Amino acid sequence: MNISRREFLQMLAVASASGISLSACDSDAPAPSAGVTPSSAPLQPYEMLPYGNVSLMHYTDCHAQLQPIYFREPNINLGIGNMRGQPPHLVGEKFLAYYGIKPGSREAHAFTYLNFTEAAKKFGKVGGFSHFATLLKKVRAQRPGALLLDGGDTWQGSGTSYWTNAQDMVDAQKLLGVDVMTAHWEMTYGADRVTEIIEKDFKGQIDFVAQNIFSTEWEEPVFKPYVIKEINGVPTAIIGQAFPYTPIANPRYMVPDWSFGIRDERMQKMVDQARGEGAQVVVVLSHNGMDVDLKMASRVTGIDAIMGGHTHDAIPRPVIVDNASGKTLVTNAGSNGKFLGVLDFDVRNSKVQGYRYHLMPIFSNLLEADNEMETYINKMRKPYEARLAEELAVTDELLYRRGNFNGTFDQLICDALMDVQGAEISLSPGFRWGVSVLPGEAITFEHVMTQTAITYPTVTLNNTTGTRIKEILEDVADNLFNKDPYYQQGGDMVRVGGLKYSIDPNAAMGSRISDMELDGKPISASKEYSVAGWASVGQPLEGKPIWDVVSEYLRDKKTISHMELNEPKIKGVEGNPGYAPVKS
Repeated sequence: MNISRREFLQMLAVASASGISLSACDSDAPAPSAGVTPSSAPLQPYEMLPYGNVSLMHYTDCHAQLQPIYFREPNINLGIGNMRGQPPHLVGEKFLAYYGIKPGSREAHAFTYLNFTEAAKKFGKVGGFSHFATLLKKVRAQRPGALLLDGGDTWQGSGTSYWTNAQDMVDAQKLLGVDVMTAHWEMTYGADRVTEIIEKDFKGQIDFVAQNIFSTEWEEPVFKPYVIKEINGVPTAIIGQAFPYTPIANPRYMVPDWSFGIRDERMQKMVDQARGEGAQVVVVLSHNGMDVDLKMASRVTGIDAIMGGHTHDAIPRPVIVDNASGKTLVTNAGSNGKFLGVLDFDVRNSKVQGYRYHLMPIFSNLLEADNEMETYINKMRKPYEARLAEELAVTDELLYRRGNFNGTFDQLICDALMDVQGAEISLSPGFRWGVSVLPGEAITFEHVMTQTAITYPTVTLNNTTGTRIKEILEDVADNLFNKDPYYQQGGDMVRVGGLKYSIDPNAAMGSRISDMELDGKPISASKEYSVAGWASVGQPLEGKPIWDVVSEYLRDKKTISHMELNEPKIKGVEGNPGYAPVKS
């Protein structure tokens, strides 16, 4: 088969794993072999040579983390079916080999869990909006006209975002200079608050786009599906794709009159419409999750790139997806303000002729704090500082949340639920957000809020049959491990305290969970067990918030040590590149 030079160039990508500008992907150069580190290095940290004439900057899933943090990447991120061994389902050494990243390097620390505690002490914290702002200004100076895209999950995830009803993050977005945004957890502030922010705070400054949100009564679009902006004279369309399963993963009562969904046919119509209006570049700003983005890229034609979020995957170079009329780049830019993605297009003769992509880890000790942003953050935090700084306990363990199954901070929450509520079993949602705490650090109330700050935090205690417990586990497992990405509805596996069980991710729906036992005895289908939980999506509840329960537990314990991580026995995953069973 003969292909044109342009088609050939589009098939090539190179990952630069040297220096801080890891993940430069260049469509004008061949890809390195797995495990080979390219020798080219940037002139200085965060220096990227300009390329092309259309530049898009992208961050996503920052979860309201305005301050520098530690954040451990997962050691279990299983790919099932044809997703096995493919990005984003690679962890640890397999990830480094696939992308040609040097073990022990600063980049290896940013992208993997390996030697996390030692590397964190060596390389320092990541993120922080004041350091992020400095990097954005550097990139804008190198790339005049570049747009800043916010992929959502921005307003939720901290004490200050909860207490200010998201205003702290809205003002920070405006200060950063966000141009376009889509959403997910934003919806948990309720439809009225979301509408108020978009119509008042964002008016004339930030475009909110979501092609897949409709009125349930009138079946009409609620928000603009896309915007077309000129970048250096090139009309560029940004189409929004909000999280499709918001009313399932989060409370329906918060957005009772809005429907979501993937809506492929509508997306195709929007792409064609934007092209018809003169767009020479079409980019989807997505909160689908990467597996869903990859499938969408294979089904919808005419998209140059999908810049995605939701699953918190930091992917150094785009995945190139074939579809009926060409190819689409799919990227995902990590979480917690830890990365900035920069996509450069060379657009000539009204078409994309080439691209380069950088995914840059934001190390706060390599970037000076931006004075304006730092002043804003300090002023905003001042009324809450004493409460946030309360030291609840000290940890001898690395505390983290991120991965398909229990992390140590998840385990702490599960243990607190059982201890304080007097329950036999605890269930905690498989949320992907929440910062890490190093051994020897004090666990502050701020740390607890990064793990628990939601608008439906009430703790529950119910008597639940063994049959119902299995149904819950099976349902969440199918959301996570369904072989069709369009049936994956968000989150990782529910975190469990007390209960022991086995799981076969490759099994059929309803048959993944087995060997359920409590205190060494098999769970009885008809017997009722006391189960503590939180974050119920069914209806508004009044009662004690989860952060009070965890804080009470920590104040009583004073020191967290010798923690037993209650992971299930995982069957059929030996050799899976997304599986590395370690605890730290």
